[in-house]
Amino acid sequence: MFNHQEKERYARHLMLEEVGEAGQLRLKEGRVLVIGAGGLGSPVAQYLAAAGVGTIGIADGDRVELSNLQRQVIHGTGDLGRAKVASARDRMLEINPGVRVECHEGWVRRENVAELVGSYDFVVDATDNFDAKFLINDACLAAGKAYSHGGILKFQGQTMTVLPKRSTCYRCIFPEPPEPEVALSCSRAGVLGVLPGVIGAIQATEAIKYLVGIGELLTSRLLTYDVLRLRFREVPLQRNSACPACGDV
Repeated sequence: MFNHQEKERYARHLMLEEVGEAGQLRLKEGRVLVIGAGGLGSPVAQYLAAAGVGTIGIADGDRVELSNLQRQVIHGTGDLGRAKVASARDRMLEINPGVRVECHEGWVRRENVAELVGSYDFVVDATDNFDAKFLINDACLAAGKAYSHGGILKFQGQTMTVLPKRSTCYRCIFPEPPEPEVALSCSRAGVLGVLPGVIGAIQATEAIKYLVGIGELLTSRLLTYDVLRLRFREVPLQRNSACPACGDV
């Protein structure tokens, strides 16, 4: 089932009763898509690779810039100008050459999102704009794919996990994207560099728990994190039966 090197690499997982060889095998057979290879995608992709998730897709259309390196820790100075998916792939394989990394270079759009999410077991939304977040939410719901939402801005972050038709989705909370002048992004408002590390680590945890089948997922709860006050807050949510994306009508 696992060779000697794999048993040594995943020894701390294998000794966990809740994971063991069966759970590690589920990780090895699992397929996770990370959309966004920036601040949030950096910790997500690295932790998934380290955990032994067998196939990890990474989707992004951007290239590494100097201003990224303050928070996008999967990339280095030597990667400037490279496609982020290529830089991320190299780092992930350096961490764990036993995983398979599928690069999807380009922006996730309405024309390609269904095909992308359809071939994975779990999706991680690590994007930084509202249009992409609504697109991912709707595509995952349509395909019946569980996914983790994450968002960061300035000193605050948030995350939740969505199980289609079973828990609150993104549109249950925000039915429509905000107006462009209201929708700030990190490039316009800034973000503390360590913030995505915290939120991204939680998103990776949710993906691992989902694949292994352990614990309680962050469903119908929005977890918020305030860096300046070092405070987490859990906001209970209710699924909207009239939601345009996941409603019963």
